[in-house]
This record gives sequence, C-alpha cells and structure tokens, in this order.
Amino acid sequence: MTSEPTYDIGIRPVTASDLPVLAEWIARPHWQQWWGDPAEEVAHIREMIEGRDSTRPFIFAIDGRDVGYIQVWSIADQIDAGWTVSEPWLSLVPAEAVGVDLSIADTADLGRGIGSAALVDFVAMLRAEGHTTVLIDPDPENLRAVRAYRKAGFAPIASLEGRTSGVLIMQHVPTASPA
Repeated sequence: MTSEPTYDIGIRPVTASDLPVLAEWIARPHWQQWWGDPAEEVAHIREMIEGRDSTRPFIFAIDGRDVGYIQVWSIADQIDAGWTVSEPWLSLVPAEAVGVDLSIADTADLGRGIGSAALVDFVAMLRAEGHTTVLIDPDPENLRAVRAYRKAGFAPIASLEGRTSGVLIMQHVPTASPA
C-alpha cells in the first residue's frame, strides 16, 4: 500500500513581479482548458494586488519552488458586483462564505497530491482568519480537480447538484479528514 507524499507548502501573496510568470502559467494548455485569455486574467490579478478587486491572490510553493496559484474571494463581494446574473448559484450559498480557486503550474506536478496539500493548508489559513464556510466551484468535467478537492476535505453541496450549470459547488467539511 502506497501513501500520499507529504509536502511542506509555503503560501505567499502575489506581487507585481509574479505577473510575468503567472501570464506564462495561464497560457499553458492545461490552464487554458479552464481559464480565460491570459492577458485578461493577468490584468484581473493585477487589479487584485493593486486593491481594486477584493480577491486575494497567492502563489504556493514546495521547498521554495513556486508550483501553483491559489486565490480567495468573497461571495458577498461577487453578489454586490452583479455576478449573480452569470453565476446565479452565488445567491444560493451564504453571503459570508468565501470561494477558492487553485491551479498547478506544471503538468509534471499534476496528480501528485500537491494541489490537495496546498488546499488543506490554505483552508486552515482561512479558518484561522475566521472564515467558516469555504467553497470551491470546479467545472464538473474537471475530474482531476474534483478528486483533488475531495481529498482536501471538500464535498458537493447536495442541494445544489444539478442546479448549477457548468460548476460543481463544493464546501469544505471541517470534520472530514483529508485523505
């Protein structure tokens, strides 16, 4: 029986000097399957780090090597910004909830448990900040991500399954021990 490797994850805020690397990551085919235009995405991240968007972006690393991107955003802020028109599920979850998004930089690091480990540490950080409802909303066809999020303690919100086209709304269950 093999066990999952353990990782010492470091998480730091994105800075302007990270934007060129993020642009390169976002342009990669495994990101482009789920992300938008790299220039638009980087412009959005720039708005975050300059304080024009309340979403908080981070880079996560293993042993000092940057391996991925993770962000946290407020449901209430998205509702206030009018996102319920394109994402009606936002009005079906608690307004005080936060959502997270995560992507791994290199395809060689996919399927190694890195994303799950980063998510476990990131959720612990969010809970230490006082957040009690942490959500993630992968495309249900992104099976690798859904598996990783389950390993990190997220479970689909049963009442929303089938009601949220293009997204699977998952909530972190604090009592669930990550696999």
